[in-house]
Amino acid sequence: MNGAADLQVVEFGLGSEVFAVPVKLVREILDYAPPAHVPNGPDHFAGLTDVRGQGVPTLDLRRRLGLAPIAPTLATRILILDIPLTDRRLTLGVVIDRVISVSSYDAAQIEAAPDIGVRWKSQYITGVIRRDNGFAVIIDAARIFTTDDAAMADDGSHLINA
Repeated sequence: MNGAADLQVVEFGLGSEVFAVPVKLVREILDYAPPAHVPNGPDHFAGLTDVRGQGVPTLDLRRRLGLAPIAPTLATRILILDIPLTDRRLTLGVVIDRVISVSSYDAAQIEAAPDIGVRWKSQYITGVIRRDNGFAVIIDAARIFTTDDAAMADDGSHLINA
């Protein structure tokens, strides 16, 4: 491509599913090390990761999406994201199963988030990338990590934890 790609993403896996986050949000990708435990956090809060002397809040994306937790493997990584919000920049670590690639896509390969009738799905997803071997779901990092679970569910948190 001649620099005309509409979107560059880091593609990563959770189980057999492929997700993506815009490259511009990714500060770095770290090998997994267990985050330092902080008591009384939400279920998906893994703890704090030391990133060059800064304690970065780290979340388990599997738990955040209501997926069953798994033990870390040699492929497990922590994405350090800088998420722009209205009033500040939020820096978070996100535990993922594996990094797949850094890829560029044209607008024709990006589809709107599907409406499947479950409210939180469309609010956590900004689009879907059509890949040669399936799809990658582009997550809305600002919403998925800053929205309260109860507010995202239509009729209770069972939609998130199913």
